[in-house]
Amino acid sequence: MTPNPPRTYLFALTDAGGTVPPEVGVVRRVVDRGHRVIVLADDSMASTVEDAGAEVRTWTRRSTEFRDWELRSPMAQARGMAEHMLVGAAPAQADETGAAIDELEPDLVVTSGFGLGAMIAAESRDVPFDLLMPNVYVLPADGMPPFGAGLRPARGPLGRARDAGMRRASAALIDRYALGDLNGVRTAHGLDAVSTLWEQMGAARRQLVLTSAAFDFPATLPDNARYVGPILDDPAWADAADWRLPPGDAPLVVVAMSSTFQNHVDCLQRITAALGGLPVRGLVTTGPAVSPQAIPAAENVVVVASAPHRDVLPLADVVVTHGGHGTVIKALAAGKPLVILHHGRDQADNAVRVTSRGAGVAVPRSASSARIARAVETVLDDPRYRAAAGELGQAIARDANDSALLEELEGVSARAR
Repeated sequence: MTPNPPRTYLFALTDAGGTVPPEVGVVRRVVDRGHRVIVLADDSMASTVEDAGAEVRTWTRRSTEFRDWELRSPMAQARGMAEHMLVGAAPAQADETGAAIDELEPDLVVTSGFGLGAMIAAESRDVPFDLLMPNVYVLPADGMPPFGAGLRPARGPLGRARDAGMRRASAALIDRYALGDLNGVRTAHGLDAVSTLWEQMGAARRQLVLTSAAFDFPATLPDNARYVGPILDDPAWADAADWRLPPGDAPLVVVAMSSTFQNHVDCLQRITAALGGLPVRGLVTTGPAVSPQAIPAAENVVVVASAPHRDVLPLADVVVTHGGHGTVIKALAAGKPLVILHHGRDQADNAVRVTSRGAGVAVPRSASSARIARAVETVLDDPRYRAAAGELGQAIARDANDSALLEELEGVSARAR
């Protein structure tokens, strides 16, 4: 049922690869409720947003590829993240979002995590904004391990000191390259400076965490943070896929790696070779970043560009993946255990949440084909992995069907016009 009156929502989204399907899934759900939705987005997202039923306007600044796999040091990573993902686009984002707010008078602005300029524009015009977080909770919080390190929750005083020290160090590093430019944009829009980058994100009316609390580690989150369940939508390019299963009735191992290039072709080849030497059927999906023709395979393995997860995951016995949140959460929702070769970003964090629950194993991305094969056999042969994945997956599937997301978005007060 559509609330009365319908709201006007302005989404400000950026293309970060795996974040696109869940964030556009939020757009689709708001449109389906009868609201007016306008989306500012990268041009790479335009057709997907239009298919969701929203009006799309593309950013004038073209996004550039963030080749994070080439950056070897933490300082280089922080500098690259600041320029490519955080503050490089913020001035133009703020100007264009501000103009859209002045024209459309939205009741709420909803932004990607990298939409810092959009947050500033909303704040400067006293319009509430919500922050979409399509992964585990990534901001500093008591009890939550530092983001990106792949750590389990701390135990005891030494563990808590470890987390506090790592949080301070990571915040100082990213603020070194991002904070000055961020505050320059804030000043240009009549706002006071913030002391940290996280303070800007913390100003959201709601931080909407698009995962299941059962998947994430327990922690004391800020009052404006809400777990609203995962979005399990497949990307549009997967829906149009031409795929087939290998013949036979041997266990099916589905391989689903990154939808964006992470220098993972060699890893994908080693996984494919591992399956070729096992008594299994392998379905390897390369995604749009890698051509299937680049991955040679044995007769028991089929390599395709993609396959809709909603169709293929229920058929799988094991899922092998890089550990992106979308693939991991959809595999678990289907009750499937995992073998994870995490590459970077949030993937080590997702992997440790799987392994600590007994729902899969993790091996290094540099693992040999023999080691990958042993990991697949371990998960196939031990029913405890499937049982743990099924138990965790029930909670994830339940949260995916919850109404919490729309309740939070529709809880904003309509603006007087």
